[in-house]
Amino acid sequence: MSRILNTEIIIPVIEKLVKKACYELDDNLMCSFRKAYDKEESKIGKETIKILIDNGEYAKKEQLACCHDTGTCIVIMEIGQHVCWEGKPLKDQVNQGVRQGYENGYLRKSMVADPLERINTNDNTPAILHTEIVDGDRVTITVMPKGGGSENMGTFKTLLPGDGIDGIKDFVLETVRRVGGNPCPPYIIGIGVGGTMDHCSWMAKKALLRP
Repeated sequence: MSRILNTEIIIPVIEKLVKKACYELDDNLMCSFRKAYDKEESKIGKETIKILIDNGEYAKKEQLACCHDTGTCIVIMEIGQHVCWEGKPLKDQVNQGVRQGYENGYLRKSMVADPLERINTNDNTPAILHTEIVDGDRVTITVMPKGGGSENMGTFKTLLPGDGIDGIKDFVLETVRRVGGNPCPPYIIGIGVGGTMDHCSWMAKKALLRP
């Protein structure tokens, strides 16, 4: 049996998720910081990790952005195949939720209307929307702000069939060495293997959401 939803319902949900994603680091990530702090032996290493921990705790407490670069807003919607939409176009409502999240959350607005003309839209839209059709009659929404300091370090390579797992490992390690200290910390590496170039990149991005 179909479930009818008005697209307007997603606006406050996305607004809330935008703020939460920018204000609060994942609990698993904070736990990893603390474990890394305990294991780190160098003084400068400990000081650096302590800054990350303090920053995460303060941002959550004060409901402030963890980083000034609140990035391109990526919205992922898993939509049950029995869900039917009514109302304004889904993409328009997604952008409205993002718009309200960035404006009401006092988050930096970085998006431009055209990549060559470089005119800021002043509301961090358009968002990048990915939809996936799944079983059931429910909708799951994930918001992932992607800052340029990490996105700019992304890379892709087509390996030969005989390269195997060792070729994948070599490419990852080679990339980490090459980019050095340029990406924004902490370094969390998403890896996608297989499929077309665009699908492989999408798998790598989704890997960043794993707990």
